[in-house]
Order: sequence, then structure tokens, then C-alpha cells
Amino acid sequence: MSSTDRSESARATVVIVGTLDTKGEEIGFARDVLAAQGVDVTLVDVGVMGDPEIDPDISAADVADAGGATLEGLRDAGDRGKAVEAMGDGAAAVATRLHESGELDGILGLGGSGNTSIATAAMRALPVGVPKFMVSTVASGDTEPYVGTRDIAMLYSVADIEGLNQLSRTVIANAALAMTGMVTNDPAVETPDKPTIGLTMFGVTTPCVQTAREWLEERGYETIVFHATGTGGRAMENLIAEGVIDGVLDATTTEWADEHVGGVLAAGPDRLDAAAEAGIPQIVSTGALDMVNFGPEETVPDEFEGRTFHVHNPQVTLMRTTPAENTEIGRIIAEKLNAATGPVSLALPLAGVSMLDDEGEPFHDPEADEALFESLRTHIDEDVQLLELDANINDEAFAVAMAERLHEYMQR
Repeated sequence: MSSTDRSESARATVVIVGTLDTKGEEIGFARDVLAAQGVDVTLVDVGVMGDPEIDPDISAADVADAGGATLEGLRDAGDRGKAVEAMGDGAAAVATRLHESGELDGILGLGGSGNTSIATAAMRALPVGVPKFMVSTVASGDTEPYVGTRDIAMLYSVADIEGLNQLSRTVIANAALAMTGMVTNDPAVETPDKPTIGLTMFGVTTPCVQTAREWLEERGYETIVFHATGTGGRAMENLIAEGVIDGVLDATTTEWADEHVGGVLAAGPDRLDAAAEAGIPQIVSTGALDMVNFGPEETVPDEFEGRTFHVHNPQVTLMRTTPAENTEIGRIIAEKLNAATGPVSLALPLAGVSMLDDEGEPFHDPEADEALFESLRTHIDEDVQLLELDANINDEAFAVAMAERLHEYMQR
């Protein structure tokens, strides 16, 4: 239940997920700050090894049971990793139940790496739009494993969350007040009642996607653009599965180059599955399949020595895909499209799949492109419609042709 669903007299409820056997004092302080702002609090205990320092509303035993384990069994096993996994599963199940029953308007967590893993597992189980806030000792590092594809806000605790002091009180209070603002204020954001199109974009396919987006919006569609950086592709797949997206203009399938070759922006082997399974209209192209992504130059694995590279910026190094790699990538994508249960078209830009693949640019390689295109042509089934244009993917004619085909499908 969102803040916009509540009557004026109803109070918001924030669920706090924490290890009450070790962080009871700090969690109790966050609860008191929220209560002082007129917010109800449900304490969910995910501590395994000891008794809670303050009384929970949902016990650790109940959480363990929801995760398919028993608290006693987790204690006896003495395996911290398995305990964190089980309690994360349980916390996710509990949070989902509370949200579905209208007993969760926002979720707050605070702790170290263990509780960050558990609490964010619960957060990732909730839909986009539900306020999610994690105060964590690991928030200044790589947060991708915790955030995943959800709208989770993470705040670095600066000091360890161990006792209350002038620093921890301030940080925890700020988090509680931020959560109060999120669950008690109506953002007055109207969601238009329009069919929603998901699009994928990379820097080197931006003109294409901008043109297609504007064309579709002029014809009454809501558009959501996903940055094809691995998490972006996974986010779109998740939202398709959840029914948020009604059609897909998947211009930029570059994540499959990273998945196959070993780059850092892979979206996983399920990329392209959701739209096929949901049966929604999709137009799929080959955007940025000329490149594999790595970090700074010195991080590129030695096995790729001698390949063609382009330094995009000090943090991003791009490597040109080869004809052999493109042949296999084409086969994989074709098989994904063949599984579609709804209308699907494959759009091929014969004059280049990115800005860098245009004539005179560093990744211009007609042989590699043709290997990709021919593999796709060879392996797609007759149910997959083929759209070929002698244009670069960023040419207006190509972008409009894809948008027109998708519009045709959507009108059916």
C-alpha cells in the first residue's frame, strides 16, 4: 500500500529488518525516531545466534521458518553463510506478505555486511516504488550485489553500527527521517494510462533510441529507457515479467557480447527471455554488439592481448568483437527470439551497429558485422520477421522503421 492509497487518518508503517541480538539498541533508536514522527513500526528480527535485546514484532524463528529453515537448526549448524542466506529468504517472504496485506509502506535496514545482505534481500523482493533504505557499513563499496535491479537507497554509516554515539545517532536519525518523508508524503506524481514501451540504450546507440522514443511518445506511448549495462538489462527483464512493460524496442543487445566473451556488463543468460515468455510485442536489434566492455585498460585480461580496443574513458575500455564471436552471439540471440510466444521482429542495421561501427570509426568491421547478420538470418525461424535496412543503427530511418513496426504490433 503506497502513501497515495491511505486515507488521511491512516498511519504509515515502516518495517525495520535487523539483527536484534546484536543491534537492538541502534534499531530501537531508529524505531523511536520514526514513532516520534507519527509512523508505526514493525520490527523483524533476523538475528540468529542470540536472544533479541528488544522485543520484535516478528521473531527470528518466524523468519527462519519463512525461509525454509529452523532457528534451532541454523544455530546448531554454525554456518554463518547458510544462516544469512536462509534469513534473507525468510525476510523476503515476510516483507512480501506484509506488503501484499497492506502492512508495509516502507522498509528500513541497518547493519554490517550480514544484515545488509539479509535486509536488501527483503527489499529486492518488493516492487519498484516501495521506499527502501539501507544504512550499511559496506555502502561505500560495490553495492550492486545488494541493490540489484531495485530502487534501494544505501547510506554509508561512516562508523560501524555498534552502540549509539554522536555520529551513529545522526546517521540513523537521518535515515529514519528520510524514510518518514518517503512514506508520509504524497509525491503527487500521476501515472498516465498509456501502454508502456521498454527500450534499451547505450551511449553509442543514443541517437537511435532517442529518435524511436520520441516517435513512440508522439503516438501516445509511455516509454522507459534502460541503460544496457548488465543491471539495466536485468531490470527490464524483471519489469517485463512483472507486467509493467507492454512492448519492447530492444535496440541495444550489447549485454550478450559481454555475456559470451567475458566482459563486465553481462546481464546473465536469461536476457531476452522475459518478453518471449510474456508474449508481448518486441523489436530486437543488434545495437553495440561490436563491443565488449572492460574497466580501465590495465584490467583487461591478458588473453585479449592484440585485440582492437577503444578507450571510451579512463574507467571504460571497449574491445571489438570478432567474426567468430559474432557468429555465436547471433546464434544465441536467434534461439532466444525463436522462443517468442508473441509477435517479434529482428532489425538489422547493415551499415553498422553503433557509432563506433560507422565507416571511418575504430570499430568499423564489415566482415565481423556480416558474420553476425548471417548467423542471425541462418538461425531465426520463419515466425521471426526480418527487417533489414542499409543504414547505421543511429540513422533516423532505421530508428523510425523499428518504432513503426512495434507500433504496428501494438495496434493489433
